[in-house]
Amino acid sequence: MLTPVTRTFLIDTDIASDDAVALIMALRAPDVRVAAITVVAGNVGVQQATRNALYTVELCGSDAPVYAGAENPLLRIYENATWFHGRDGLGDRNYPASRRVAEKLQAVDAIIETIETNPGIVLVTLGPLTNVALAVSKKPAIAAKVSRCVIMGGAPCCEGNVTPAAEYNIWVDPEAARIVMRSGLPVELIGWQLCRGEAVLGEPEIEKVEAFNTKLAHFAIECNSHARTAYKIQTNEDGICLPDPVAMCLALDPTIGTEWSEHYVDVETESEMTRGMTVVDRLNVAGDDRNRAVWAPALSGPKAKICWTIDNRRWKEALYAALR
Repeated sequence: MLTPVTRTFLIDTDIASDDAVALIMALRAPDVRVAAITVVAGNVGVQQATRNALYTVELCGSDAPVYAGAENPLLRIYENATWFHGRDGLGDRNYPASRRVAEKLQAVDAIIETIETNPGIVLVTLGPLTNVALAVSKKPAIAAKVSRCVIMGGAPCCEGNVTPAAEYNIWVDPEAARIVMRSGLPVELIGWQLCRGEAVLGEPEIEKVEAFNTKLAHFAIECNSHARTAYKIQTNEDGICLPDPVAMCLALDPTIGTEWSEHYVDVETESEMTRGMTVVDRLNVAGDDRNRAVWAPALSGPKAKICWTIDNRRWKEALYAALR
């Protein structure tokens, strides 16, 4: 008996190795329909990221439409993360081009159209927020039609992975991130810290995934091989770190998050030292008269939900279920 579709997702991504695994999780979820995949420049350029999205969708046997989007941040010089994911974003394994092609509609317009025709949609973002910022700036009313906006980004009250203060997705286009945080979208912030430590796939877990002997399991491990090496250099932790699949896991099942709280969030755009820092008002001091002037724009939007910890056993079981 088929499981009825109960949720509709819109995924905005700069698809590289971990994004690909996150996409597999969404496309394999029996109760989810992925209405659109929109692509933004981030880990790799938008043309390569679009190619990667098409390849992953085809690998899953899905017909989800793919739309190419912004090639550059709103104001900044674009900086990729090919040092981490490989030149092609998928570990330089020379995967063939998909037989599918991207849709003609531009990603920003696709985001607006998809949200307007699917009120209550879940928006999941896995890359820089350029496309989403452009969409909510062009049509602010769409923010109220999104039921959840799950953002893989930021390092709330933690160290960053591209600077001491910032996580890559937010750092690449901090102005876009600030627009999104202040847009009225129901943001759920899934920071980089959640994919570290016990959340990392170690060698025994990598072997377990390979033992599933499926094309998706093999692809998930193989395309992340370059990222595994880069992660070891970056953190001295050995294993495959999967920030985007962790975010997708929480989009699919928020109960895997074991500690959540709501706070005002803003993004630093002025300082080069802390550019892209996700400033979380964890003690809710923004309402203090001394701070109200500084936080006034952020206070105009709703508080964001922040996930602080996850159940690592359940996260990995969800990943295994998608790859078996």
